[in-house]
Amino acid sequence: MDSTVIGGWIAAGLTLFMFSSLYKDNPFYRFGEHLYLGLSVGYIIIKVIYANIIGGLYKPFFEDQQYLLIIPTILGLSLYTRFFPKIAWISRITFAFIVGYGSGLTIPRIIAGGIFQQIEKIITPLGKNSATWWDIFSGIIIIIGVVSVLIYFFFSVEHKGVVNKISRVGIYFVMIAFGASFGYTVMARMSLLIGRSYDLIEFATPKYYYATLILLVLMVLILVLYESTRKKEEGSKDNA
Repeated sequence: MDSTVIGGWIAAGLTLFMFSSLYKDNPFYRFGEHLYLGLSVGYIIIKVIYANIIGGLYKPFFEDQQYLLIIPTILGLSLYTRFFPKIAWISRITFAFIVGYGSGLTIPRIIAGGIFQQIEKIITPLGKNSATWWDIFSGIIIIIGVVSVLIYFFFSVEHKGVVNKISRVGIYFVMIAFGASFGYTVMARMSLLIGRSYDLIEFATPKYYYATLILLVLMVLILVLYESTRKKEEGSKDNA
């Protein structure tokens, strides 16, 4: 067997392990779940350590003589003072710096990208001489949706009369947005399911020595033996 065939067997086995949760919680599913989480966390930890310590500190500090990196290094290490109650107050300095610096970078981007661009996309089609009726209609719908949703989430004024009617329109726009987001998520998950199903079909071909079929049969036999053994042990405990 070459590496491609071995990889196909491993992929087919792990996919079947995860699909076995459709039956119920079982050792195959727990093994696949723990393996996936362990590899993911390990990969992230190693990648973060290499990127931050090796790439972000060691090489620039010792090889490029960027000695000013000692300041963020000290600030980063001060975060670990949270584990020592007597000097935990030191970490507040770093947290204050992170919050202030992060807010200074994030707030202008949110305003420019989330508010100004949205206003520009609404106004620009309406101001064009070549704007079609669809551009005008879409712009009006977007304006109504944005204003009504903002009023719905504006709680400084009691929702009565006109405000209540406009806020109810905002509810429908919020429901449409949530429905579209949920539908997009479902379709994305369905695409993943279809992709894994195609892979299982491919791994069931002679090219991979019928990996999917053989592993599926073995899993079913092992689960049957596991369930029968577990029921016998439970019956013996009840009789005792």
